[in-house]
Amino acid sequence: MPASPRDFDQALAIGRPPNIVKLFPNSRALIVSGKVIDRAMLAKGKCMTIAANARNSFIIRGALKAAQKADAALIIEIARSEGGAAAYCPVNYWNMATLIDAAMNELGITVPVAIHADHYGIKKEADLDFAKVEIPTMFEAGITSIAIDASHMPDEQNLLTNLSLAQLVPTWSGYETEVGEIKGKAGLSTAEEALFLIQGLNAHNLFPDWIALNNGTTHGIEASDEGIQVELTAEIHDALTPYQVSGAQHGTSGNSAERLRLIAANTRTTKANVATALQMISWGLEVNDYGNAKLDGAGNFIKVKNEGVSEAMWEAMVRYATEKGWKAGDYKKLNLPFENRLLGQPLAVRERMIKRVEDFVYHLLVEVFNAEHTAPLAIETILARGGYDPGPKAERIEDPAAWSGDRIADRAAAINSDKGPAGDFDD
Repeated sequence: MPASPRDFDQALAIGRPPNIVKLFPNSRALIVSGKVIDRAMLAKGKCMTIAANARNSFIIRGALKAAQKADAALIIEIARSEGGAAAYCPVNYWNMATLIDAAMNELGITVPVAIHADHYGIKKEADLDFAKVEIPTMFEAGITSIAIDASHMPDEQNLLTNLSLAQLVPTWSGYETEVGEIKGKAGLSTAEEALFLIQGLNAHNLFPDWIALNNGTTHGIEASDEGIQVELTAEIHDALTPYQVSGAQHGTSGNSAERLRLIAANTRTTKANVATALQMISWGLEVNDYGNAKLDGAGNFIKVKNEGVSEAMWEAMVRYATEKGWKAGDYKKLNLPFENRLLGQPLAVRERMIKRVEDFVYHLLVEVFNAEHTAPLAIETILARGGYDPGPKAERIEDPAAWSGDRIADRAAAINSDKGPAGDFDD
């Protein structure tokens, strides 16, 4: 059953974080901390919600409508590569909250929604100074959850980077960390690596809500026979049980619904990122059971007639990509130059783009992720805690003296870690 109007009004009064209240003082949109969404999934158990990657505004609206229909708590996100300073998408870290708040008010959305800055990537120490300036601006713009992703760096630097940048994240915010660079089946994450990162953070009073692993997925549009390694994921999550960290599943595109059901049922995963599939679906491309866009014999995408963008618009998009020399994996770069042109299509075309996303996301939430009716659980979390911050799930159990700078270096040197080849960091 959906939350009662009285419970919703009370949650709206106390459950929005300070940055959201300041930005949107008169809003009826229940934008919440990522912590609230995680707690709702844990309260139901054996479920996860979609973290819908908002490469365009049609995805935002379709995901919101699906979550409302499913009565499910929702996360909407964008990654640094997509929506950071060098964005290739029109939705970015600084306008996403405004777009979401406006859409929620317009559409009458009453389910709780978190706004997540995904893959805030740090690849070298020189990135830190820039990040220390930029991260606060993102929270000023309405971000309510963040993934600090230094998984591309050696284990020691990954931990030290998280220790440094987590100080910039409000204590009420959702916080995700990552171990084992996401790039496919080579260099899979290990329990040893994950424990090193989570224990080191724990010793310094940092308690991530989620950890993302390299558990066998590849980002992007390629299906894999291997896919997500469910047993490996469960093994690592079990090792992390004392620290009460949930899983964030990246690279869901390219995995079967059955494998995703197993992740929800057999691991501690509460957040599942979906990006590429939503983009392709909004455009009206034919997709397979894995959510991947199909290609014809010549290696071209297959446009479904009278679905998604207009046929004339798709021809223009293909022509633009061809002139740029872009291959299939580069079509994501069409989002930025074509957003305004897509918004200028007839209403019926815009609505069918949104409806296609809505139907796909609703199916995931209800039939695959088991997230139906988690919205009231998120509202209950707010009411039970009396505010917007549920607090940490864990407490400090590690000795800070055992995780000083020198000890961190010694511990990291003892880890046998294979980071594997470089990869594609989009979901």
